Amino acid sequence: MTGMTDHTQLILDGTKIAWYADRIEAWERGERIAPITIDMALTRACNYACHFCYAMLQENDRHKITREIIYDFLDDCVEIGVKGISLVSDGESTISPVFVDTVQRGHELGLSMACGTNGFVLTRRKAESVLPCLTYLRVNFSAGEPSRYAEIMGVKEGAFERVCQNIRDMVELKRRLRLDVTIGMQMVLMPNDADQILPLARLGKELRPDYLVIKHCSDDEEGSLQVDYSQYHRTYDLLRQAEELSDSDYKVIVKWSKIKAAGTRSYQRCYGPPFMIQLSGSGLVAPCGMLFNERYKKFHIGNICEQRFRDIWSSDRYWEVMNYLASPTFNAQKMCGSLCLQHKVNEFLDERRKGRLSVIEPRGPVPQHIAFV
Repeated sequence: MTGMTDHTQLILDGTKIAWYADRIEAWERGERIAPITIDMALTRACNYACHFCYAMLQENDRHKITREIIYDFLDDCVEIGVKGISLVSDGESTISPVFVDTVQRGHELGLSMACGTNGFVLTRRKAESVLPCLTYLRVNFSAGEPSRYAEIMGVKEGAFERVCQNIRDMVELKRRLRLDVTIGMQMVLMPNDADQILPLARLGKELRPDYLVIKHCSDDEEGSLQVDYSQYHRTYDLLRQAEELSDSDYKVIVKWSKIKAAGTRSYQRCYGPPFMIQLSGSGLVAPCGMLFNERYKKFHIGNICEQRFRDIWSSDRYWEVMNYLASPTFNAQKMCGSLCLQHKVNEFLDERRKGRLSVIEPRGPVPQHIAFV
């Protein structure tokens, strides 16, 4: 029903790549396919200082994404066949002056638009402008108590109640206007913040978003964020208790597959970027966010502030980088950080390349948010 979310069709701990058999087969034939999903930011700036934030490891030359640049980019995405754009990546897109324009323009063009945000500036007025144009909106909210929220997310305690009110307003807007947008909350869990699992799950039950998802924390190959993956097992009982707080309209969803992976990979080749690529809030085009930093310049492909995206995508440089990541010369187990954006897509495609999976679109209802693989 319009305005309600069918939780049975939400895939938050997995991938929807299997519903794109035609694009997988084109890729296997060596064709230059357009990404299904683009994960990007509209700025590198952020008004929070979360202690788990990967963006601090992603610094690169900054450019300003203007309205003209983003409109050209959106036009190019439609032209080449992109399905969905998630405004997440390495900056807080809601504080960009072109945020509302971007969401509305992308929606008008037929793109599925989504946003991950700390929710601080998404007051009722701004939410009214974007919620009707979004497929999903996810609020990053990694604690259930004001003092711990301030500590973990690097803000003053007053931000806690402000964002809670913004979530209440968004939930009310969705129901009153009978919108199809999915509203979620997300906890990036570091093992030493496990004390906030149950307070946050209870807070979500009070605020009534469609779901609270609890996920791992990614780290780079040098362990710069000092995530101790061996300690996640100590959180399992709390995570199961949190899941039990789910009801018919609010689900607590734990990304068990990535949490239990303990930062390891079953594959060595990186096949995911042609299907799901990331852009920095600086306009930089790179295979994934883990390669945004200047020290990975050999993987940088171009910048939408300097060149049209359709030209970057069709360039030999773009495909040289993609082909290198998929070659025996590259080893994701040794040359990448942990549990990247394309991890689940990579697992699927690696199994396919090894002949363990057939490319047949699954039967049954198409899952929600199909443009976000």
